[in-house]
Amino acid sequence: MSHIVFYGDPHGNFEPLLDVISYGPEISAVFILGDCDLERPLKEELQPAFASEVPVFWIPGNHDTDNHLWYERLFDSFPEGNLHGRIVTLGSRRIGGLGGVFRTRIWDPQLPSAEARWKSPAELVTHTPLQSRFRGGLPLRQRSTIFPVDYDSLRSRALDILVTHEAPTTHEHGFAALDQLAESTGARLLVHGHHHWSYDDQLPSGVRVRGLAIAEPWLLDLETFERQP
Repeated sequence: MSHIVFYGDPHGNFEPLLDVISYGPEISAVFILGDCDLERPLKEELQPAFASEVPVFWIPGNHDTDNHLWYERLFDSFPEGNLHGRIVTLGSRRIGGLGGVFRTRIWDPQLPSAEARWKSPAELVTHTPLQSRFRGGLPLRQRSTIFPVDYDSLRSRALDILVTHEAPTTHEHGFAALDQLAESTGARLLVHGHHHWSYDDQLPSGVRVRGLAIAEPWLLDLETFERQP
């Protein structure tokens, strides 16, 4: 029986995930929910998964852009695994990712995306002094910011599972914008990290929400999920 593993913010600790990959049930994919805080490139950290050709996907957390080393060990070392603003298909199910965090100087998600100060990274770059740019583009910290263009790229597309760093309103510090995103895509499950709290809840619309603690692996039986309406 095949499973997806969702992994709560590692903050440098990948041992529980490696244990699941090595000794757990059959794994069809791994999804890391941000804040890796890598001491070495991700492909080295998860070598057993890559050696077994298990697909690995990740979304950025706010701390992954705290310094250039963490950024390089994630964004540069394995860019093809970045699920932010993308969708992958496993079996017959579509899984989309929205990494990063809301920063109100860019976009207050209580406002419509059309009213954001900066709607895209390209817009912000044009208003950023050269000395503040990282590699000639976005400042490093802003590379883990949710821009309206990221949000809107998923909003009109069909999903079964939505993976985010930020939380919806099932968490006291969550955002209604993520409730609305899950509902607009038709997702039945939203899995998030960031707050280091393990819980299972449901939005009023019926979307199931699973929050994960630090370095918590959570296995979803994909075959059972596919049989559910």
